[in-house]
Amino acid sequence: MPILNDTQKAQILAQSKVIVIIGLSPDPTKPSYKVAAYLQEQGYNIIPIYPKGGEILGQEVFPTLQECALALRAQNISIDIINIFRKSEALPQIAQEILELELKPRCIWVQLGLQNTAANTMLTQAGIAYEEGSCIKLEHQRLR
Repeated sequence: MPILNDTQKAQILAQSKVIVIIGLSPDPTKPSYKVAAYLQEQGYNIIPIYPKGGEILGQEVFPTLQECALALRAQNISIDIINIFRKSEALPQIAQEILELELKPRCIWVQLGLQNTAANTMLTQAGIAYEEGSCIKLEHQRLR
């Protein structure tokens, strides 16, 4: 269920530059790849998180969120949005990993069909904007 209103979503999307995508598949037929390609075409800096590493959409892949955050911090780059393509059951663990980051992202965006009350509570109580159950690509297209 979406949490943010249209004004909040539009503001977050307009002010963001760096989107980390957890669960970004290297398979061009997968929704995560299509969403990431669209966001990249819109000018966002896409940072893939995928356990096998490598390269996706011309970007270095980080196997974990922690490794990604350390590498970005070393380059003085902040994470604006973390977009999540993982099963709903995995969201509390991911939320905990996010809370352990030294620099917190502006927003967590959990893709369409995914939701978890515990993750929502953990992150919103930490003051992080939280959206779940909606597609960042579709919302970007609708709100621009």
